[in-house]
Amino acid sequence: MTRALVLIIIILATGCRHSATNPERQIVACAGDRVLYLDQIPSGLVSEGMSRADSTSAVQSFIRQWARKELLALRAEENLTPEYKAEVNRQLNEMRNNLLIYQYQQQMIIQKMDTAVSDNELQDYYVSNLSTFTLTTNLIKALYIKVPASMPEIDRVRKLYRSQESADMRELEELCLQYNLRYDDYNDDWIPFTHLLLEVPLESDNQEQWLARNRAVELRDDRYSYFIAIREYRLRNSVAPFEYIQGQIRTIIINNRRKDFLQKLEDGIFNEAVSNNTLKLF
Repeated sequence: MTRALVLIIIILATGCRHSATNPERQIVACAGDRVLYLDQIPSGLVSEGMSRADSTSAVQSFIRQWARKELLALRAEENLTPEYKAEVNRQLNEMRNNLLIYQYQQQMIIQKMDTAVSDNELQDYYVSNLSTFTLTTNLIKALYIKVPASMPEIDRVRKLYRSQESADMRELEELCLQYNLRYDDYNDDWIPFTHLLLEVPLESDNQEQWLARNRAVELRDDRYSYFIAIREYRLRNSVAPFEYIQGQIRTIIINNRRKDFLQKLEDGIFNEAVSNNTLKLF
C-alpha cells in the first residue's frame, strides 16, 4: 500500500480541508490555531512492505503525537505566569541571536577565510611543535600477506616477501592477485601496530621488544601462514612521524586560523559600531 493512499485514508477520516491562506496545502489536523499540513508528515513513516493497518497506524500515531505536543504547548502558553513567559522569551531571544551569529560566522568563513595550507606551513608548524606530537601507540610501515597453508606456491611467497626490490615486489603482488591472497602493502603509510595484531595470531607482552627483534616474520595457525615484513617502526613516547599527523596539523592550523578570523570579525564589527556611533555606552 502506498503512502499516498494511507494519507488519503487518514485525511478523509479527519475531515481534511485546504488552507484558506494557501489552497495548495492540505490541512490534516488543527490544535487551536496551530495547523498540521499533509506535507509536514514525514515520508519515512511508511515503507514498502508495510501492511495497510500498520501504515495507517503509523500515520495516525504521528498525528496524535503532534496534537498532544501542540495542545500541551497551548495550555502552557495560556497558563504560564508573566515571570515564566519572560524567561521563555529571554531564552528564545538568546537562542535566536546565537543561531544568527553562528550562521553569519559560517557564511563569512566560507566567503572570506583562506583555507589553503601549504606544505611549508605544515612543516614549519611540525618542527616548531615537536614536543606536542608524542606517540601514544607504536607505529609501523609493513607488508602483510595471509596465505592458506595449502597454497601450492607458498615457498615463492616465503622467498619474495622479505625483499624490497621493485621487481620482487611486482612478482609478489602478481602472485597474490593470481591466488586472491590477502595482501596489504603499508610500505608508504604509517599504521598502528595494534591494527596488524588484530589480523595475526601473535600475542606479545612487549610490543617494543618484538619490533626491535623482528623484521621478517612468518606466523602460522592450522589454516594459514601470515607473512609480515616490518620496513620501519616508531615507538610510543617518541615524536610522531610528520606523514602520520599531517592531517592533524592541517586541522590545527585551520582551527587556529578560524579562531583568529572570527576574533577579527567581531573586533571589526565592534570598532565600526563605535566609530559610526551605532554603539553608545553609558
